[in-house]
Amino acid sequence: MADPVSPELIDRAALARLGAAVPALVRFGASSWNYPGWRGLVYRESYKGKRTSTRMLEEYAKFPLFRTVGIDASFYAAPTPEVLRGWAERLPAGFRCVSKVWQQLTVHTWTKAQDPGKAGALNPDFLNPALFVESIWEPYSAHFADNVGPLVFEFQQVPRASGIGPGQFADRLDTFFSRLPRELPYAVEVRNDEFLTPAYFAVLREHDVAHVFNSWTRMPSIGAQLDLPGALTAPFIVARALLRPGRTYDEAVDAFSPYDRLLDADGGVRADLVRLAQLAIAANVPAYVLVNNRLEGSAPLTVLAVAHMLDTLLRSPAPGGDPAPPPPAP
Repeated sequence: MADPVSPELIDRAALARLGAAVPALVRFGASSWNYPGWRGLVYRESYKGKRTSTRMLEEYAKFPLFRTVGIDASFYAAPTPEVLRGWAERLPAGFRCVSKVWQQLTVHTWTKAQDPGKAGALNPDFLNPALFVESIWEPYSAHFADNVGPLVFEFQQVPRASGIGPGQFADRLDTFFSRLPRELPYAVEVRNDEFLTPAYFAVLREHDVAHVFNSWTRMPSIGAQLDLPGALTAPFIVARALLRPGRTYDEAVDAFSPYDRLLDADGGVRADLVRLAQLAIAANVPAYVLVNNRLEGSAPLTVLAVAHMLDTLLRSPAPGGDPAPPPPAP
């Protein structure tokens, strides 16, 4: 069902009050920012053309509910120093971004969709630590240090025919992260539910790497992932609410574009995100909570709904009269 909320009904002063009420550890944001359909909600200006992206980012960072942003473009090409400096110039210091790591490091076997010319070929750079340090760690450290947040290694669904099973995947991660510098925060997002094993979580915990709690087509819900023993593996939390389980990306694009209103509220995902925020508050660690337009129709309005839920819960008195305590970590 659709929520009775539209950008025209948003009160900017009320947004500012709600943003100030959200605990500082909880960093809500969208999985990207280049959406002209957010005019009237996030953006006051009308942005057109290819050269408006950094100006949009600057205004995005001023939206009262946003304390982080996802950088998706970095998945398709490693950002150049010029690109990183351009983003940094538009962001306030301390506004930490969640960047996807270049897919050259996370693709095991190329598919036709990823690169028609390499379809079926093994990727020799899969989990190559030297390439990561050269193409990602060094540029981010030099040119984006005030804004770098978790670097997300997104592993799109690995086919069973690849020969990479849960055990081999955990072992490869262990070898890879043992060779990386530790100064930047890392996170891993998987699209194979069979990879969510005790060994996988143990490897991440050994290296202080976060598991990304993701809502996606063929993954268990964020709540089900939170219920897995040892799923909190790092001194920070990352969640990406991308798609309702069972819905494909193309279906969501067709249903929700241009992403200017809520069209399919998902109470389950919202409740999971509030629970995750409570866990972060209880553990006194930052939580990066990213929402995609394709989840419900408009990421900013989903964040608004989740922030309201969290604020209401934190204000609700417990039976003894004090605010309700957050749930214990699993």
